Amino acid sequence: MAKDMQGTVGQQLPDTLPRVLGFWDIVGIVIGGVIGSGIFIVPASVAAGVQSPLLILTVWIAGGILCFCGALAFAELGASFPHAGGMYVFLREAYGPLIAFLFGWTLFLVIDTGSIATLAVAFSSKYLPYFFTVTPLMEKAIACLFVAFLASVNYIGARWGAFVQNLLTIIKSGAIIAVCTIVFLFAKGNASHFITPSAPPLSWDLLAKMGVALVATFWAYKGWEMSTFSAGELKNPGKNLPGGLLLSMVAVIVLYVITNLAYLYAFPASAIAKSDRIASDAMDLAVGPIGGSIIAFTILFSILGAANSNMLCSPRVFYAMAADKLFFRKLAAVHPRFLTPHVSIIAMGLWALALSLSGTFEQLFTYVIFGQWIFFGLTAAAVFILRKKAPDLPRPYKTWGYPVTPAIFVLAALLISINSLVNQFWNAFAGLAIIFLGLPAYFYWHGRKRRIAAPAPET
Repeated sequence: MAKDMQGTVGQQLPDTLPRVLGFWDIVGIVIGGVIGSGIFIVPASVAAGVQSPLLILTVWIAGGILCFCGALAFAELGASFPHAGGMYVFLREAYGPLIAFLFGWTLFLVIDTGSIATLAVAFSSKYLPYFFTVTPLMEKAIACLFVAFLASVNYIGARWGAFVQNLLTIIKSGAIIAVCTIVFLFAKGNASHFITPSAPPLSWDLLAKMGVALVATFWAYKGWEMSTFSAGELKNPGKNLPGGLLLSMVAVIVLYVITNLAYLYAFPASAIAKSDRIASDAMDLAVGPIGGSIIAFTILFSILGAANSNMLCSPRVFYAMAADKLFFRKLAAVHPRFLTPHVSIIAMGLWALALSLSGTFEQLFTYVIFGQWIFFGLTAAAVFILRKKAPDLPRPYKTWGYPVTPAIFVLAALLISINSLVNQFWNAFAGLAIIFLGLPAYFYWHGRKRRIAAPAPET
């Protein structure tokens, strides 16, 4: 299909979105998209699984390195196909339109709209109540305003969306660094927490526990892939996309390790494992009851930035699908003044609102985690396929460590999918069902496109 549409791999439809984003915008998208609430929630799961501080840090570093390997592969693909749509385009070029459509379908139906719904509800119901009383009706109203605000900002220009993203990234990164500094200076912790208890002897049981903990860290690292969605609006994408993506991933890994060191300084690993609000506990130890409010304030900005990253980037996937005539035609529209895929942004906002009000988004989101990692693995594997399929394709950046680094990420994605299938079979099965619900939709749009493209019968 890629060749049916384009003649040869990499030959694209004309770009109609202006290239207004720069290097630091990609940095803001990646860091702001990755750092949400995961670093405040996941440490308890990791500590409960591996127990030793050395293994806790090992798992966080390993999770970051594995995601960095994925980012290396995605950077090559994004530099080679610097067009709106990111993963959708890469999957289309490597495997044809069906796999690409199923990814975009799932992204719209649950993955990114569900992310926004989850973050909107968490913002209004879990963290805003730290500062004032929020009634159930107010929770829904604030969640709606949360989504409407982000949709409005991104509607009026990618530059505006990026400005908000950069500002939120600076605020929350600075806040996390400040929190870690306060904990190290005032918590009166114990450096022995960094080495006690020691790691148990290596065994299959230990490796299995580390694997489960590793999967948990991937939730905290997720979000870097969205930077490729906006490659069609990036200046000098062959340089800025790889550079911004890889620098950001290193920054996130360092920030996560420092944050975990702060937690370990304040508390032993056993205490971290029992706390579902470890950041607040650490700040309470350092500065008293006001610490919980400081963390809630930080998380509010983290949530807003993570959701804005989705709203800034994901509509470009639906825009690309519509431009390929494989989705609602109106979603390919570009605003005549703001030069944004405004209909795609509105559609995403409305569906995210519907999910947040329905109350079903959390379960739906759980279902598609399995399928999401399948698409991640397929995308990284596209580096191998496209190097063979299109050896002459311009590649301004080539994956460092090829073929080892992309193979490591593909293997990691496969293991995560298998882990989900074994340990959460019915969730994984439901996720596949949601993905395959896109089949009738694909065959409808694909058939409609062929009918439109077919020459008129001779008279």
